[in-house]
Amino acid sequence: MTAELALSGIRVLDLSTLLPGPMATLFLAEAGADVVKIERAGVGDEMRGYIPSLGAASANYAMLNRGKRAYGVNLKDPAARDRVLDMAAAADIVVEQFRPGVADRLGLGYKQVREVNPAVIYCSITGYGQDGPHATKAGHDLNYVAETGLLGVVIDSGGHPPLPPVCIADIAAGTYPAVMNILLALRQRDISGEGCHLDISMTRNLQLMAYGYFATHQGGGGWPTPGRELLTGGSPRYRIYPTSDGRHLAVAALEQKFWERFAQLVDLPAHCLDDSGQEGLVGEVLAKIIGAQPASHWQKLFNDEDVCVAVVATMAEAAANGFINIDAADRLTADGVEVGALSSPVNMTLRRPPGRVGYPEQLGSLGPGRGWPTN
Repeated sequence: MTAELALSGIRVLDLSTLLPGPMATLFLAEAGADVVKIERAGVGDEMRGYIPSLGAASANYAMLNRGKRAYGVNLKDPAARDRVLDMAAAADIVVEQFRPGVADRLGLGYKQVREVNPAVIYCSITGYGQDGPHATKAGHDLNYVAETGLLGVVIDSGGHPPLPPVCIADIAAGTYPAVMNILLALRQRDISGEGCHLDISMTRNLQLMAYGYFATHQGGGGWPTPGRELLTGGSPRYRIYPTSDGRHLAVAALEQKFWERFAQLVDLPAHCLDDSGQEGLVGEVLAKIIGAQPASHWQKLFNDEDVCVAVVATMAEAAANGFINIDAADRLTADGVEVGALSSPVNMTLRRPPGRVGYPEQLGSLGPGRGWPTN
């Protein structure tokens, strides 16, 4: 580790699996922390078995766990559990993603860890928080987005909510709040010397994603009508329009200056320029205009225009256009294969220098030692 990094010398014990926790500890590792991941003995993190593979484990696992160490442990074995608890006593941060109560039953809950390490920052990431009527219920990203109302504010032409294209709850409401609170807790510990228990509830944090709807409701405007709000299809200025060749055009010409230039470029009839009160009609007219030409026509027309309009790209196109960097300076090595690593949101001035970093392809063995593992 580079001595100048903000988290150099910080030890992170990662008991989490799959996405939210491992991505959070990836960011901490990027900033210099020493991250040790505890996985199930023999099989490891479930994500290791995903396809395609990159080396001995899946590409998904490799991307999220570069720069970490991993050990296989049977946490139901008292001796093995005690070994992990001994590691927790030497850790600055513990991250876990069990359902509420599970870590306690294993002997690795916050109270148990705090007894051996009062200064520990113990971060629990769950779907519904540590208490409440839903706390112990199983769930995945789609469930959290559905239950918090976000999934229902956008509907397709058949009146159905679409599947989200990414794991919104896991990353935006799990990973990022976890990292933010861990860093704040580290600073608080610098001041007070005390650790704390961080309760990261993905459903609770999703309210931030719906801040506009919440503000409107609090201001007396009611809850959103599916597909009818400014950013969910209610305005012709902010919609996705099909093109003649089966592609789509993303129009986000909200501000008047963008709207007027956009209208001029597509030859929108003069009576449609003022869309207030006739949003449906203007949307229909625009749909006909845009649907009469292929995506290449609109790409060429808008390419040098500042109107907030873009053709909906495929992932391959996004990579070709430089919006996805598959050949980044960060390199991931796995079983002799070297590929571009997942881009990090940690600023280049705050993280380890770009270079070749591997991931824990094989689970290590903790052995009978004590304290923080060095191998």
